[in-house]
Amino acid sequence: MIDYNFYYWGPLLFKTKLSDDSLKQVKVLCKKDSKKLFVKNLAGNIKHEYIIDKNKLNQILQPYIKAFKEAHVQWYNKSIDSMHVKQCWVNYMQPGDYNPVHTHTQCDFSAVLYVDIPKKLQKEIIENQSTSGGPGAITFLYGEDTSYAITFITKKPITGEIYIFPYGLRHMVSPHKSKCERVSVGINFAIKGGIHDN
Repeated sequence: MIDYNFYYWGPLLFKTKLSDDSLKQVKVLCKKDSKKLFVKNLAGNIKHEYIIDKNKLNQILQPYIKAFKEAHVQWYNKSIDSMHVKQCWVNYMQPGDYNPVHTHTQCDFSAVLYVDIPKKLQKEIIENQSTSGGPGAITFLYGEDTSYAITFITKKPITGEIYIFPYGLRHMVSPHKSKCERVSVGINFAIKGGIHDN
């Protein structure tokens, strides 16, 4: 028998799913409030983006943050003392809206949480015949595009799922055509002793 090792390489991309109760609580925070419009602060070509209550979201996400911290130890062999929501907003993506390749700033980790992926969009995703993730999909990109390396991961949006990742991991979202709104929450986290701990 030949002994060997291989190494998981690159950043931690963490995914889990919120309980129905947690998701219901998040939905209560999501409103189109013109006084909290956040479009000018974000990279996307999205008309409806609004700040939501970071303290309430932080409370809802505590069990999921705990799970992320456990995964962080497994991936990096390094623990996180504390992690909290620093900034959060809701995106109402309409037909034709998209998010170009971008990263987040002034935080340590970021996340996307899918609040509502309507049936019309789910049908459009199923009917998509391209090799990409399809309408409304998120793509994460890391490293140089080269042979024998995985440099991108594309995931279809599923209601209730959340992805947490380092702030500098490039990502993008494809547009959809269906007459419906794809609702997601963007989140920036700070960790104690991190780059943007304040």
